[in-house]
Amino acid sequence: MQMPAPRMGTTEWIMLLALSVIWGGSFFFVGVAVRELPSLTIVVLRVALAALALWGVLAVRRIRLPAVPGLWTAFLTMGLLNNAIPFVLLVWGQHHIASGLAAILNATTPLFTVIVAHLLTTDERLTPGKMGGVMAGLLGVAVMLAADPGGDFRTNLLAQAACLTAALSYAFGGVYGRRFRRLGVPPLATAAGQVTASTLILLPCALLLDRPWELPLPGTATLAALTGLALACTALAYILYFRILAVAGATNVVLVTLLVPVSAILLGALMLGERLEPRHFLGMALIGGGLATIDGRPLQVLRRAWAA
Repeated sequence: MQMPAPRMGTTEWIMLLALSVIWGGSFFFVGVAVRELPSLTIVVLRVALAALALWGVLAVRRIRLPAVPGLWTAFLTMGLLNNAIPFVLLVWGQHHIASGLAAILNATTPLFTVIVAHLLTTDERLTPGKMGGVMAGLLGVAVMLAADPGGDFRTNLLAQAACLTAALSYAFGGVYGRRFRRLGVPPLATAAGQVTASTLILLPCALLLDRPWELPLPGTATLAALTGLALACTALAYILYFRILAVAGATNVVLVTLLVPVSAILLGALMLGERLEPRHFLGMALIGGGLATIDGRPLQVLRRAWAA
């Protein structure tokens, strides 16, 4: 028997909006941190501090991990797909492109998730409307990646491709993460296990490649950015993320990436002096239109308003 498609209620929409603001801030915090620290060091500090915070909350609330076979294998896979790969790629990308552009490219996550969920699930199938939304979104990506007459395109192409690959990894992570509800793992425990696993994956890499003990001590702004990145944009954010995922499904939870660029662009412009080109905003509009088509609810509202 096919399960009914997951839907978003009022509570889930409120959490989604809060999550979008928090994750929009993550691009700003990364934009501050990349001025003084290499990519792997930033990501390891982000997930390690978040893991400490989440295990502290678990201890206070006396929440224990269930004795489920293969649980830590699942955590390692989720940590790789949802933290290690995308975090490193996005931070590396922000060494070369503006935080707002990275957020726009990250907004393609739902486009990839629709395809991945269609291939790997039975209750989040691809419909003609969703396919149209995917095509519009991919057109938006093409507009943003269109060649410039200058040399910036050649310099930044790999950074933009890295952000798109991060979005694809998030898509696989969103679909894979659905299993934690079936395993009976509370959202808070799932968040703690994921960031702990990603810390175990990335720490040896950072020690080997970045040699952080040889780096200059970062300034106050960078330390504050790392703290916000770990506690708000990772620990708190993943508590919200896994609660939404458990109730509303992968396709719905990744709609947050449609909202993230708004706060990311505003913070980047106001605090970091970043500027985006008109084609970036056109691309974002196409991605946003595609995501609205995938979700379907904005179109339903317009139809009701037209009928009235």
